[in-house]
Amino acid sequence: MEKFGFRIQTRSGLAVDNLIIQAVDQATAEARLKQMYLGCTVLDVKVLESAPMRGDTSDLEGVINLISSQGKTD
Repeated sequence: MEKFGFRIQTRSGLAVDNLIIQAVDQATAEARLKQMYLGCTVLDVKVLESAPMRGDTSDLEGVINLISSQGKTD
């Protein structure tokens, strides 16, 4: 999942900045945006940092291994 930052112009002409939508891709994010703001025009799109996937425990396992190895003495 990625986060997309949008700057839009509403159908009444009002500019709205910093609309952030999390989606799989930009097309999905724009579709969600256009459902919320009917008739809007997208002025700018920025891809923000990727959200970490849930269930990824590789970092946690690394920390646990590091802690357990430090407690051992030879």
